[in-house]
Amino acid sequence: MFSTQDPKFSPDEYLQIEEQSPIKHEYLDGQLYAMVGASQNHNTIALNLASVLRRQMRGSACRVFISDIKVRIEQRNRFYYPDLAVTCDERDRETPLYLRFPRLLVEVLSDSTEDFDRGEKFQDYQTLKSLCEYVLVSSKQPLVQCFRRNDSGFWALHTYSCEQESFHFSSLDFTGTFEALYEDVLF
Repeated sequence: MFSTQDPKFSPDEYLQIEEQSPIKHEYLDGQLYAMVGASQNHNTIALNLASVLRRQMRGSACRVFISDIKVRIEQRNRFYYPDLAVTCDERDRETPLYLRFPRLLVEVLSDSTEDFDRGEKFQDYQTLKSLCEYVLVSSKQPLVQCFRRNDSGFWALHTYSCEQESFHFSSLDFTGTFEALYEDVLF
């Protein structure tokens, strides 16, 4: 991400700018950060996961979105573009440019974003009361890390590797396979 320092923008100004901009920006406290392109592996993994989740969610109240939909974190004055988001909340239909009540968020890790995705971004996502599960997917090896909010409000890590052959998103009662997730991905 590259920052456009000064001036600071309001959330409404950001949304107006973003509708006209040829490039995507994430928004942190009034600052805009240009998004950089993704690798082929990154894109393939996100598309694979979105495809299988979309099939699973058909006919349910849940909707699956890929990297062009923003998630608004009002408590932290942030807008992020997760690689994949699932919402099952009808209130998200009221804001066509962003989600406010995601149930599941997924980030496909890359060298340039991994520290941020694991750190500050995850801290921001944790303030979303609707969020049940935050998933990090490796683009370098078959690895899925699911952070799940338990009944006490604490986040527990569940790690899946290719030895298990499958992974589970409890927030959607979804089980996927590593074969489908990493189809056409070269390590």
